[in-house]
Amino acid sequence: MLIEQKKQYSDEVNSSEDISSILWILSDSYCRTILRNIRDVPKSCMEISVGCKIPISTVYRRMQHLQDQKLVHTSGTISSDGKKYFLYKSKIRSIHALFDDKLAVNIIYS
Repeated sequence: MLIEQKKQYSDEVNSSEDISSILWILSDSYCRTILRNIRDVPKSCMEISVGCKIPISTVYRRMQHLQDQKLVHTSGTISSDGKKYFLYKSKIRSIHALFDDKLAVNIIYS
């Protein structure tokens, strides 16, 4: 029996703009709820909206922030009639912020 082990890697966020964006995401309750909801299983925005009781427009806006920071993996298809169906899954295992001489943010991806 083979056991597949997921590789983890980490990335230190360097630019002050990216650090601000990551900290904003962490401070936003909708973003945190969405990331928790898609940690293990990929879901569509509609599934996230219904499961988390977040308005669909808010899910789309927050998902754009998460995509901009490359915190979610997107997969999906476009049907022959042009309908888009995308699934989103969190890429992150944890985020660490350290405020010492300077602010450092480290993201551990799963």
